This record gives sequence, structure tokens and C-alpha cells, in this order.
Amino acid sequence: MRRRVLREDRGVNEEIQQRRFAAFRSCERVLSGSRPKSLRERMAALVSESDGMYDLDGRVDVYGDGVVRALEGRVAGLLDREGAAFFPTGTMAQQVALRLWADRSGSQVVAMHPLAHPEVHERRAVSRLTGLHTVWPTTAPRLPTPDELRSCEERFGTLMLELPLRDAGFVLPSWQELVEVVETVRQFGALVHLDGARLWESTVHLGRTLAEISALADSVYVSCYKSLGGLSGALLAGDEDFVREARVWRHRYGGQLFQQWPAALSALAGLEHELPRLPGYVAHARTVAAALAEVPGARVHPAPPHTHQFRLWLPYTAGLLTEATLRFAEERGTGLFGFWDEPGAAGTSVTEVTVGSAALAWSAQEVTDAVTEFLALVRSLS
Repeated sequence: MRRRVLREDRGVNEEIQQRRFAAFRSCERVLSGSRPKSLRERMAALVSESDGMYDLDGRVDVYGDGVVRALEGRVAGLLDREGAAFFPTGTMAQQVALRLWADRSGSQVVAMHPLAHPEVHERRAVSRLTGLHTVWPTTAPRLPTPDELRSCEERFGTLMLELPLRDAGFVLPSWQELVEVVETVRQFGALVHLDGARLWESTVHLGRTLAEISALADSVYVSCYKSLGGLSGALLAGDEDFVREARVWRHRYGGQLFQQWPAALSALAGLEHELPRLPGYVAHARTVAAALAEVPGARVHPAPPHTHQFRLWLPYTAGLLTEATLRFAEERGTGLFGFWDEPGAAGTSVTEVTVGSAALAWSAQEVTDAVTEFLALVRSLS
């Protein structure tokens, strides 16, 4: 199975990164993502957006004894779990969760999708650092079915489900499908861990609250910066014993940082300001995707989107589309897309579209008109 996947923050040279930063900062309108901020703007925003979320005149947090603890309590409440532990990265958090469940289940085998984050974006850390082994119940670009789990070639002790499955196009199962998958693995005694980096926006498609989704699993990982717009960080949530042991392993992995209050403050601000807006982003993503699908040669996946993120395919090379994207921003003051990649057939490229607050002002007709104009520029450059 080919594992090359879209990753806009890697593999792009510094010159292109700086050019995009300058171009999109000056854009009057942005369709996908948000207008980038400078370091000064980001620091100022941290103060203004977190004011009222926590006492900014109090003592600075040290080793998680203040604002980090407040964030852990807030997330545990949202997910209706006994506790939550803050980690500097999701990579570290998920390694800890999977190794804890391996110890409890007595099995070193973890079932996950071959496109799951630990398999594609973490340099095989789960296998290299924890000694765990992964098995793939399916290679189809979706979560496994109950039949695929029953017929899996190896018996596993833990099932990790990524919701949504980002590298398949931010796809989600239906609620009934998700329940059936969990019930199936429970029948043969396996534990369930949710990679919920983007769980925040999955409630719309699944039609359930964060707490209801969380209740299906033994543990849940959520990101502080994906969708919420925080600086960095992640949390593991579960029962009291799991969280207590997770904190021990966090220290062993080097995750007990002296001060993490900026990341924690930004996450609290994201929970306050961005989390309530995500359903509106998801709804408008369907409008944007439908408008993009009207453009000749364009294809969106999934259609309609399951979250506020989806993939757009166009029949041109990645280099040509990236150059046209930058020129469109520089010359017309409109930022349409991020970077492009060619993960499959040569000459057909894909980008990830993220519908956030900046996109809400776009009507369907404005989307179609802008992308039609963009493709005219692409053809003129080819």
C-alpha cells in the first residue's frame, strides 16, 4: 500500500513557506484555513483570547499545577471521564495509551488502520519505542467492519480508531457502524482507544455529543491545536487509574515540562471560542464542497464532507497548482488553498480544504467564481 500522504507543513522549502506567509497575510479573503499571524500577533492573541478563561494575574504554572490542571479538568468534563492528562504531543500521548492497554490486555498487538497517524506520521514510534506490533484489519479507506475485525489475521488486545480518519479524507463511520465495531471487539475482550485528534468536529456527522462518543472507548486522545487553534499539546482521558499511570509514563517519556502554560491557555481559549463554532464550520463545508464540485475537472472527497475538512482533487501537477495558488494570493488578494501534493497518478493533485471562520463569508457562487478564475490562471501558467 502506498503511504505517501498529504502533509502541508513538511517537504516544502523555506522560500515557498515565506512566500506563502507574506502573500496570505495580505489577502483580503481566505477560503481554506486562516490568515497567518506573526509571532507578535500570536502572543497578543494569546492574552486577549484567554483573558477570562483563567486568572492571568496569578502565579505562573509550574509542572502542570495551575492552568494545565484547569485544562485537564475541563476536558475530562467535556468527555465525561474521570480524569485527563496533558501531554506536549499527541505522538507521546498515544504511545503511552497503547502501551498501558498492552500491559493490561496481555497482548502486544494493536489493530489500527494503515493510514492511522502512528503508522504514517510518527516514524513507526509505536513499534520502535514500545515494542508493540500493529495489524491492519482493512486497507480500505474507511474504518474496519465487524466482519473484518472478526477475521483479522492476528488476535489483538487493543483496537485504535482514528476519528475522523484524516489520511483517507477526514472520513467517519455512521454512529451505528461505530457502535457495532466497538461491540464486536468487546466480544473477544479487546480494549478500545480513540485517536480523537479531531474528535471535536465529529459530533455533527455522528449525531452524538463528545461524552457519548467518548463513552464507547476505554481511553480517548484529543488535540489542543487541531481544530481548536491552540499552540500545541494533547490530552489523554480515561478512568482514574489509567490517567494516574499515564502521568507516570508521561514523566518517563520526558513530557513533564517545567512550564506549559502558553499551550494550556491557548487550548482553554480554543474550547471557549472555537469549539462552539465547529458545527457551523461543518455545515458550511458542505456548501463549499458542493460549489467546488461544480467546477469542471474538480473532485471533492468525501461528498458531502463528514467534518469541516475534506480533500479537493484537480487534474494538474502539484508544482503548477502551488505556484498558481501563490500568484492568486499575491496578485488578486485572495487566498484559496494550502499546498498541493501528487500522492497518486502523475498530473493529478490533491489539497486539504479546511473551512473555518474566514470561509463563512463566502457564498457558493463566490467559491465557484473564484476557483474558475483560479483555473484560468493555472492554464495560463501551464
